[in-house]
Parts: sequence; C-alpha cells; structure tokens
Amino acid sequence: MEIDDAAPFSDSVTIAISLSPSSSSYSSSSSSCSASVVPLPFSPLQQTAESPPFRPLLMSESGGMLSLAGWSHDGERLRFLDAEGNEWGNVVNRFNQLATVKGGRNGHQEVVKWSDFGSCIGMGETAEFGKEVLRAMRGGRRDWKRDITKSELHSYWCRMTDPWLDSRILLFFDLCDRNMDGRIDEREMKQVISLISPINKLAIKNKEAEEYAALIMEALDLQHRGYIQASEFEALCKASLPKGSSTISYKKNHGQQQEPISKAEILFRSYWRRTWIIGLWLTICFALFTWKFIQYSHRAAFQVMGYCLSTAKGAAETLKFNMALILLPVCRNTITWLRNNPGLNSVIPFNDNINFHKVIAGGIVIGIILHGGTHLACDFPRISGSDRSVFRQTIAANFGYQQPSYFQILSTTEVASGIAMVVLMMIAFPLATKWPRRQSPSLPKSVRKVTGYNTFWYSHHLFVPVYALLIVHSMFLFLTDNLVEKTTWMYIAIPVLLYAGERITRAIRSGFSAVEILKVSLYPGKVLSLKLQKPKGFRHKSGMYIFIQCPQISPFEWHPFSLTCGPEDDYLSVHIKTLGDWSCQLYSLFEEAILTGLKQYPKIYIDGPYGASSQDHIKYDIVIMVGLGIGITPFVSILKDIATRLKKSSINHAACGEGSLEKIPLKAYLYWVTREQSSFNWFTDVMKEIADANQKQAVVEVFNFLTSVYQEGDARSALITIIQSLYQAKYGIDIVSRTPLHTQFGRPNWFNIFSKLARRHRGARIGVFYCGPMTLARELEKLCTKFSTKTSTIFVFHKENY
Repeated sequence: MEIDDAAPFSDSVTIAISLSPSSSSYSSSSSSCSASVVPLPFSPLQQTAESPPFRPLLMSESGGMLSLAGWSHDGERLRFLDAEGNEWGNVVNRFNQLATVKGGRNGHQEVVKWSDFGSCIGMGETAEFGKEVLRAMRGGRRDWKRDITKSELHSYWCRMTDPWLDSRILLFFDLCDRNMDGRIDEREMKQVISLISPINKLAIKNKEAEEYAALIMEALDLQHRGYIQASEFEALCKASLPKGSSTISYKKNHGQQQEPISKAEILFRSYWRRTWIIGLWLTICFALFTWKFIQYSHRAAFQVMGYCLSTAKGAAETLKFNMALILLPVCRNTITWLRNNPGLNSVIPFNDNINFHKVIAGGIVIGIILHGGTHLACDFPRISGSDRSVFRQTIAANFGYQQPSYFQILSTTEVASGIAMVVLMMIAFPLATKWPRRQSPSLPKSVRKVTGYNTFWYSHHLFVPVYALLIVHSMFLFLTDNLVEKTTWMYIAIPVLLYAGERITRAIRSGFSAVEILKVSLYPGKVLSLKLQKPKGFRHKSGMYIFIQCPQISPFEWHPFSLTCGPEDDYLSVHIKTLGDWSCQLYSLFEEAILTGLKQYPKIYIDGPYGASSQDHIKYDIVIMVGLGIGITPFVSILKDIATRLKKSSINHAACGEGSLEKIPLKAYLYWVTREQSSFNWFTDVMKEIADANQKQAVVEVFNFLTSVYQEGDARSALITIIQSLYQAKYGIDIVSRTPLHTQFGRPNWFNIFSKLARRHRGARIGVFYCGPMTLARELEKLCTKFSTKTSTIFVFHKENY
C-alpha cells in the first residue's frame, strides 16, 4: 500500500460502499461492490445533543449502510488461522498427537474429541472460540459435539483458510448467528461480544456489551426489523477489513536517497562519542600499565620475581586509576550540571554514565585478576622460595632481613587488606548484575531469596570499607618506603571528595522533612501515582527524574522514577509500578493507608531532579518516543510540556502575531505498547490534553498498541475492531483507552513504522527515544542503523539508563 508522504498519519478511514443486488451472494464470481470516499457528516469530537442522529456512512442503494473509522492497515483480512505454524501439515501433526482410534460403520478410524478442535487448528489458547467456530461450521445441529475425523478436519481447515473473503465472512456470520436462522439479533450480538472480550483480555461489562450490540444494530438495521442479515453483515466486514498490506519495503529509489551512506559511516555517527571516550580510557589504562611495567622491570626486586612483579604493578596502577574513575559516572548532580553545557554535551555521552560505570567495573575485575593473581600465584612463591643470596642482595631490607614463608606473606597488612577488598568485591559485583538484581526466575529459588534490589543496594555500599582498605593497602607496601611512590591517595582524593560532597548535597537538598503528598491514586496493574507538593526553588526540564525514599521501608534506599509532570506544573508527580521488593512495599503501605482511611500517608523524601537521555529531545525537530508499559513515564512530561507550549504559542500568536516562545519539536510520535487495557487509565487526562492540543496544531501523534488483543484482521478480534470503529465515529472516544486516541491491536510492525517515517521525513535527522526491556532496544537500534544506511533519513537511538 502506498503512503502519501504529505498526508498525515491516520488510523482511520472513511469508506462508502455501494452494494449491487448480487453482493449478497457468497460466490466469488458474483460478488460485486464499488467503493468511494465520502466525508463524515459530523466531527466525532464535536458530537453534541444538537448534532444529527448517528448514521453510518456505508451507503447502499436501499438506504445506506455504514461508515467505519479506525481499522488499522494490517493487510490480512478476516483470518481464522495464523499463517505461521498452521499449515495443513502442522494441523495433521497435532491431530495425530490427540487422536484416538474408534470403530464405526466404516471400520476403525482416527478421531479427536470435539473439545480438542481448537488445539488441532492452533487455537489452544482460545479453545472456547475454536468450539464456536466448529459449531458454526457444523450448522449448529444438536449433534455438533461429536468426534472429528481427519477428513472432516481437513474440510474445516480448508474453509477457514479459504482464499475467498466472502466464504470467510459467511463463516463469521454463522459464528455470530447463534441459532442458525440466517439472522443476527441484538441478543446474539451481545453473546458474541461477551465471548470474545475475555479471549482478548478486555474488561467489557454487561451493560457495555449491551450498548455495543445496540450500536451495531443501529448502524446496520436501518429498517428497524430487529435483526441483520448476511448481506448487511457482509457489507459491514468489507467496509472494515483492510484491503492491502501496510508493509512497505524499501525500494532503491534515487528520489528517496540523496547519497549512499555506508554502514561504517552510520556506526561512526552513532557511536563516535562512546568510541572516543572508551578509546581514551583504554589508552590511559594501557599507558599506566606500560609505565609501571617498565619501571619495575629495572628494580632490584625484578631479579627475584621477574615479569610477574612488573605485571602485578602495572595492573595495580590501572586499578588506582579505575577505582578513582568509577565514582565519577555516579556523581549525578555533577553530570546533570555538565550536560547543560551544549559544548560538553555534544562530545561526551552523558546518557551512558551508568554503562560507563559498568565498563570501568569490568576493568577493575581484570585488574584484580592480574594484580592479585600474579601476586598470589607467582610473586609470593618466588619470594619465599628464592635463593637466599639473591634475596639478601635485593629485597631483604624490605622484610627485616628475614626471608618470609608464603603464609607469613599472606599475614602481612598489605596482603590481608588486599584479600579483604577482594572478598568484599566478590560479594558486591555479582549482586549488581542483572539476574540477581532483578531476581530472575532462572536463578535457583534458594538464591532468589537473598537477591533483589535491596540486596544490591546494601551490598553496593560495601564500597565504603573497600576504599578504606584501599588506603590501608597502599600505605603498607613492603617493596618501598618512599611516600612519593604511594600514590593511591592522589588518584582517589578528588573523586572521593566529589562523591562525598554529592551525597552530602543530596542529604541537604532532600531535607530533613518529608515532602507533602497532595494526592494518591492506585491504578490497576499495581501502579501507584503520587502527586507531591513542589518544593520551593525546584526546577526541572521535561524528561528528568527524581529519587524517592520512604524511611518507613528503609532510611537508606533511594530509587529513581521519571517525573510525569510538566515543567510548568505547580506540583510533582510520579507513577510507580510494583516491579521489585521496595516498590511492592511502598504500594502496600499506601494501599493500606487508603483502605483504612488513615489521615496521614507514609513519609516520602525526594532528591533531584537529575538529567536523563529524554532531555535530548530538544536537539531534534522530529522525535520518536517508544515506551513499553510503564516505560511511557519519561515521555509523559515531554508530552505535557509540548501541550503547554502549544497553548502558549497559540495565545501568544493570537495576542501579538508571533510564534512559539520556546522551541518545540516540529513533529513528535509516541508509540505506547502495553499488554493490559487498564494501563491506559494511568494517563487518561494527559492523552485527552494531547488530543485537545492537536486540534489546534497537530504536532504530536500518539499510537497506542494493546498486545493482549489479537491483531487486526484476526477473526477473534474482528468484532472488537468493528465496535471500536463505530463507537469512535459516533462519540469520538476509543472503547479501549477511553480517550479520543485510537488503540491498535497486536504488536507494532517496527520495520513498517520506520519505513513510513523514512519516507515521510526524507533527509531529516530523527531522535529515537526508548524506555523498556533490552530485547526491543536492540531491535530498534538495528533498525535505526539500517534505515540510516539505506535511506536519506538519519535515525539516532537513545535509551533510558538510570
């Protein structure tokens, strides 16, 4: 399907169908219809009591059918079976696994129970729907609950995969026609709605099902007969179902591509800031290692320990540097201040501070292995086992002229403090990795009990005794008494003081009194919303985050959460989803306070604001924001900021004819993907605000995706999509999100989305911002590189890291 580059993205289409008399026939040769576009008689968002009565826009020769808006461009039309994994060979394999042999008039033959029909055809997860499909194909006879032979199964499979749309529509009609009388009344439509809503994990109440059934009857039963027939149902489906594939594959086109860009150039553009920082770090580490390696190669001790000593001392020098450097990426106040400098922000990847912190930790692990390993396995055995004459001539003075045994060396202050440091690091480092920190189900149950964020938090603060032991370790070197060579304190003094200053600043800024809680809301999905009083002098930009502490849970734990309020709001707000032990406890405390009617909520302290990658949206004229579930939170404040600026801009323009006072993106796209319908309740007001702002100036386009509902085109969600379209056309409200913003079903086709955007914004530089699991982050980053290489549009990927 070709997309007009100049036309705005739209999830809706208005269609008028004129039916010929033969259109009621389900023969492919006799089916005939023509389509033309007609305008809506009213704006869905402006429907009032004075508006004309709702009438569908599908106009037939006999008085009219319906208009549908909202079926997204999926390309597959009313499919009963997914193409993948449901070829006849796969169906046969499942039949053979479930079949039993039974005797009959025709001898023994393999059959499956009627209740296993859904499992056979690949509808195991929606067995009830499969049973209804079987009932429809068997004509609703009293004996439809009988065993199925392989030949019968093949005939059913052929009908469900019939390439002719009319045949599949007739099957869908029979499914809705519960009593198989060739008519569908309102009661039957309600029953089907009640059947498919739990299949798609939608919370449709009984009254809502009645309302939706009445809406369909109102749209189709224009003669008020109390039922609809197959011809009307056919026109409804044909007006609704997408007529072509939306997948746009890139075609080599000189008009789209200004100049071929190599993948190497794209990788350089995307990663040059990270590359030069990592390159500089590696260069410094290598230089320090080489310097000390050469220096100790000319020392008297080299005659005893050889290159083991040089290796250990070279690694020790890199350890000093990295133990100092690892504190800088977590000095969040300093980083937030530095990133406000456009020059520094353009060359230093401040968004990767936590990633760099992890890389340095990896360097420390390597340094420990080289330093400690060579000492324990090589240096110390050589000292205790060296020739006495050589020992006396070289390093005897450092040991009081007594050659120590291996265990005597281990008992020295230097070695004992080093071993203690290694033990503490061996506790802290593994607990900071992904699986223990998030209590991964892949870990043994006994291990999961002692892991989690709390364990990570407390174990990570073992760095305090580690640094104390590092000072002790560096002051008792037995190979030198020269204070000038004991340089560890020189490396770590400034970083430790800076980090300590940061912690003191945070303690002072967070204050010794809790912030006032203005409002608490509990949303489905165990999401806690806190509306807090804005502290005096608190200023933040859209995309920033704060740390929150609840002393009732722990006086030491601070957890980061994105602000979901705009910079102009006179309050602060956060949305916290219960994903870990701390957030679960916090949710329980506020839930208990609300349920028991307590006048006072648990105390909350805040610290911030801090900068995040989402702040960089101001660098781009075109912005794409992708949030998975609660991952939408960093972008809510951006949306509110844009809406506020648009209002200011229109007021200012009306008052003095000028444009916007502040820079906003020329175009912003938000893709919110969630698996639960209740998630849309979290930000209903924000979405309505965006919809209102877009009526004046269409800057933001929001695309909601609900993955619990089967993709549009699937028979299991077809009726939901029809109802959604009719309801939004009449009331201007989406039945899923309960906002004016249309909700699409299934997972987004990211290749298709990027292809459309690349065509629409040729030659532009687009910022792609993502918050969610790493699996999709990798996919989006690859697509950014791919389309930046193949098209004239440059996509720059950013991911939130806290």
